[in-house]
Amino acid sequence: MNMKICVIGLGYIGLPTAAIFAKAGFNVLGVDVNENAVNLINKGEVHLEEVGLPEVVKEVVDSGNLRASLNVEEADVYIISVPTPIHKDYTANVDYVVSATESILPFIKKGNVVIVESTIPPRTIDDVVAPIFEKTELNVKEDIYLAHCPERVLPGRILIELVENTRIVGGYTKESAYQAAEVYRQIVKGEVIETQAVTAEMSKLMENTYRDVNIALANELGKISAKLGINALDVITLANRHPRVNIHTPGPGVGGHCLAVDPYFIIEKAPELSPLISNARKINNSMPNFVLECVQNTVNKGAKIAVLGLTYKGNIDDVRESPAMEIVSLLSENEFELSIHDPHVTEDQVNFPLNTFEDAILNAECILVLTDHKEFKELNEKSILQNMKKPLIFDTKNCVRITNKSIAYYNYNNVFEMKNQKENLELISK
Repeated sequence: MNMKICVIGLGYIGLPTAAIFAKAGFNVLGVDVNENAVNLINKGEVHLEEVGLPEVVKEVVDSGNLRASLNVEEADVYIISVPTPIHKDYTANVDYVVSATESILPFIKKGNVVIVESTIPPRTIDDVVAPIFEKTELNVKEDIYLAHCPERVLPGRILIELVENTRIVGGYTKESAYQAAEVYRQIVKGEVIETQAVTAEMSKLMENTYRDVNIALANELGKISAKLGINALDVITLANRHPRVNIHTPGPGVGGHCLAVDPYFIIEKAPELSPLISNARKINNSMPNFVLECVQNTVNKGAKIAVLGLTYKGNIDDVRESPAMEIVSLLSENEFELSIHDPHVTEDQVNFPLNTFEDAILNAECILVLTDHKEFKELNEKSILQNMKKPLIFDTKNCVRITNKSIAYYNYNNVFEMKNQKENLELISK
């Protein structure tokens, strides 16, 4: 295990990747521009939440197999795992990928393997990354092995799936695909498939686009059912009894750095040929406003809303592209009083105050569940009845179990009833 690996970008994918290679016995250097993250990692600590990651990082830092730095060093393998955000016009911003690639130019040598794990639009390896190496004296097709190997893991299971999942390795050349695949075969128990770079780029994008489109179908069903007075969740349960049907569950929208972003990378390359993908994005982006409308149908302007959850999915701390964050902004803009609780998020991440559950629900007129954290599956019903101004829950994640009938509970199975809720409460108060 004399091979040295340099992982550039120590975020939700880069740090677990570095940790897994270090645990396998490789000499790993992790590089990031975040000085706080670098300092924490070198102390055997982590700056993000992922199941099992703190223990593995401490183990490999203590063993000397992993260290972090602000600067790139000479290595045998370079893995680029930096973000690819989107511009305001929904086109990909590959500046971080370009910057990370350029950072290794002073150290690159013949025989090095360079792998871009960052999610990128089709042809980025061919048209953007490969030309960067022309600034050196090396021939990118013969002297180095350039490839794209997209991550395909589920937050909460990243350490498991980095090892067990099939990996797709797309090479700039056939030999590049082979050499990069050999790196992953040192740690991956699943199949490692070699292909062209552009095919690997597109396959990752289509994996997430497929999911985004199917979620859009469920969200559209939820909105139609709300208008027609239909129990959407019952419809989905019954339709899914068909052996070839698997409809998703509607929710507050789509978030995260993959599903909410990747489809745009396809759209920008062929906008005239991607109306289905574009419309799916529009449907999913419309859900925060739909949630706002449901709340407005339920309580008066100025009412206190207890918001539970800010992350885009349960049991993680990732708020990137989270529809919950947009919903909070919409509620605030529409003059609702907000008290927010998320046990997985810190105030530093979101730049506004967070509360305990008890403080959040005190004198609230509605609990709005936006994330399916395990802590929200069973709420303290006694506390809700004692402390809320009106014991009412709108569960956009369909995850809360309520047994006391004195608590008004709404999800996508009875969301249409919320239109009458405010009127009924006003009559009762009179």
